Amino acid sequence: MKIKLFIMAALAVILIAGCSPKVTVSFDYDKEADFTKFKTYSYYGWAKDSEKLLNQFDQERIEDAVAVELGARGLTFVESGGDLTVSLFIQFDQQKGVNAYTNYYGGSPYGYRYGPGWGWGYGYASTSYQEYDYLVGTLVIDVFNHQEKKLIWQGVGSKTVDEDVNTREDNVQKAVKAIMYNYPVKPVKPAKTKK
Repeated sequence: MKIKLFIMAALAVILIAGCSPKVTVSFDYDKEADFTKFKTYSYYGWAKDSEKLLNQFDQERIEDAVAVELGARGLTFVESGGDLTVSLFIQFDQQKGVNAYTNYYGGSPYGYRYGPGWGWGYGYASTSYQEYDYLVGTLVIDVFNHQEKKLIWQGVGSKTVDEDVNTREDNVQKAVKAIMYNYPVKPVKPAKTKK
């Protein structure tokens, strides 16, 4: 029974350690739409007051990263009346995680121990668990056919929020790139980061 618990705890540690900070992405689109005919886009802005959840720097990071990806697909930004209208939405959810640490006492890795008065036998394991809170941000990029006022593409990406300001810009660019990867038009030129 103790060995079974030890194996289960060890697997839990491996799974937690293997969790990647990568973006979890989903998308959907209008399969009837001809995305190659669109040449310009305008911003609708941030939907549902979600811009209030971000400071100005993070808003600009996200908007710039989206602009880079759209530009790489041959789309040009215009202030209003673009072929496409792009809307952004963000939300944050508090999540709980668990770290598991197992200490294996006694014996060898094969489950035997030897000592005065003990003889050969199995050691024992002690596993401790620690809960922690973390923040998950979800960014939704909606693309509308401006003329028809119709949603034609939506990309959604979720990722643990990066608290380090020094890596945030790079992580925002990677997250937006991952979301836009599934856009029906692939980049026609390398995406150049806005500075």
